Amino acid sequence: MPHGTCSIINRRTLVSSNKRLSELVRTGMAVLDVGCGGGAITIGIAEAVGPEGRVIGLDVNATLIEEAIKNSRDYQNLSFEVGDIYHLPYENQFDIVVASRVLQWLEHPEGALRSLLKAVKPGGKLLVLDYNHERLVWEPAPPTSMCYFYNQFLAWRKDAGMNNRIADELTDMMERNGLLDIRSLDQSEISVRTDDDFVKSAGIWADVAASRGHQMVADGWVTKEERAVGELEYRQWVNDVAERHVMYLLAVEGVKPV
Repeated sequence: MPHGTCSIINRRTLVSSNKRLSELVRTGMAVLDVGCGGGAITIGIAEAVGPEGRVIGLDVNATLIEEAIKNSRDYQNLSFEVGDIYHLPYENQFDIVVASRVLQWLEHPEGALRSLLKAVKPGGKLLVLDYNHERLVWEPAPPTSMCYFYNQFLAWRKDAGMNNRIADELTDMMERNGLLDIRSLDQSEISVRTDDDFVKSAGIWADVAASRGHQMVADGWVTKEERAVGELEYRQWVNDVAERHVMYLLAVEGVKPV
């Protein structure tokens, strides 16, 4: 994960960034947060389940797990581990297993979903939160330089085996794997000019250009100049022109059969 990506994930909170999970967690629950990053949301889960509950945050990135451990020393009900989503060392242990904005980065998301499901208690819930990047909305249209960068971003992801439409395929995926009472809830991230944090939230694609963009340069999908111009002109557009920005996001949940 590029260093600059941390600034995006670290400003997330349970209530603002996974509303559905915040509605589901209760005192005393056992919750597994897979792809927890630096633990910003996971700490919120630990606070919600209280000292009677148990929370584990897991991520493949050891540096982020070190950061999460450092930031959570006051929470006795919370632990963090380095681990692989495809090979989780848990079976029938958690009331809720959650993966937020994780499956979008995987080449084999359904294999990951089966691993997540294995960790859920019978009667417990699997909750997956993710995007359909093909349904992004900008009003008005952003600069041509960012349109080009974004199209290349989608192509770069697809070439690496990632599913840009994963949000709209989660329901079918859960049905194929035997989950019950499946619900799909629109959790789209909508930013408008009058929001206090509009520049920061709508500016996410400048942050992506400043972080993931360097990977795309190294992989030959954009040039250094195209990346830099896209970032600069997009920041100017967000500051001066942008009115509305929508990232299409679904929370899809299902119950593991008893």
